[in-house]
Amino acid sequence: MSKFLIAERPVDLLVGRAGTPSIRWALASLSLTMGLSSLGTSIAHVGLPTLAQAFDASFSQVQSVVIAYLLAVTTSIVVVGRLGDLLGRRRLLLAGIVLFTAASVLCGIAPTLGLLVAARAAQGLGAAILLSLSMALVGETVPKTRSGRAMGLLGTMSALGTALGPSLGGFLIAGFGWRALFLVNVPLGILGFVLARRHLPVARAEASAASPSIPWAMFRDPVRNGGLAMSALVSAVMMATLVVGPFYLSRALGLDAAMVGLVMSIGPLVSALAGVPAGRCTDRFGTPRMTWVGLVALALGCVALSAMPATLGIAGYVGPLVVLTAGYALFQAANNTAVMADVGPDQRGVVSGLLNLARNLGLLAGASAMGAVFALAAATADVTTAPPAAVAAGLRVTFAVAAALVVVALAIAVRQHARISARGAP
Repeated sequence: MSKFLIAERPVDLLVGRAGTPSIRWALASLSLTMGLSSLGTSIAHVGLPTLAQAFDASFSQVQSVVIAYLLAVTTSIVVVGRLGDLLGRRRLLLAGIVLFTAASVLCGIAPTLGLLVAARAAQGLGAAILLSLSMALVGETVPKTRSGRAMGLLGTMSALGTALGPSLGGFLIAGFGWRALFLVNVPLGILGFVLARRHLPVARAEASAASPSIPWAMFRDPVRNGGLAMSALVSAVMMATLVVGPFYLSRALGLDAAMVGLVMSIGPLVSALAGVPAGRCTDRFGTPRMTWVGLVALALGCVALSAMPATLGIAGYVGPLVVLTAGYALFQAANNTAVMADVGPDQRGVVSGLLNLARNLGLLAGASAMGAVFALAAATADVTTAPPAAVAAGLRVTFAVAAALVVVALAIAVRQHARISARGAP
């Protein structure tokens, strides 16, 4: 195995032909790969009804198209992060882009549902590489004083990919059919490969006896563990907006499908717009303070959603949602920066993988647990036919529980700040 040494000044590794730093192009390549992985998740959801018709399959069968992707990402993301540490993050990222792009082609030409699901699993493995190593490579592309902005930019691209998926997917299905949902990734993947190959830093290899196993000693860091726990909790809270929101908007407020989709896109859009400013605030004011501010905004948004009367209509839902998602963008930029801070060059991949794993586990837990809370609070066996008052009651209880989860995250942040202060960190 080999170990990769990183130059002390990341800018020195990013000098273009004209002798000027190409950090922006390097970040553009990382942003594109991050956006691709998010787009791969969100764009498939809108195509499930069409896939069910195309393959004469049930809804539960075509759900495998989404589940295969998510399972591949969740189960492999830490392992591929560690492989990046050992084999070279740039090299493995390029391989991940090739895998993701090739799997997208296979998805687009799949003649049967089974082959489509298999290709989606391969695409998910490629997405795990993109997610894990895009974040890990930030430490090699930008100075430490600007890492918050870079993390904010990656968060913005992730949110944009999530927000763009449903609308872009609907347009592609209407104009070109379901296969375009996957083939659209091909030109984007090729562009990402060209940018990454040309502008990402090439590490210098040195013989080493580094163990290929995951260094479990890193789990003894209470600050890092706290950041991972907060990420999981907040992700579960954010999933509540995706699980509960559509039912509330359609059943309690009586909106049609088009309006529901429009209102649901506001959250990812706010998160995308707030990403880079959140990163700048993190660089300027420090990760502990911005983590607190983000969590407080999240808590306020949850409390407002749990207390609002349905008579306020769309504005009563959108206002708290904007506060909540802006807080999420700030928390994500600060927390990601804190978790990745002071990580050795030989561990960036695995730590980035753990951070994404915590987020994915939070999303999965939020989808099941918050959905169960919503159904229980609505006191109905079938939420899709529940009366408006029951759905509104379910939303209020769900976001009261979400507020409690954010309070737990705030308690962790307080302890984390105490530990950081004890270490003498800024």
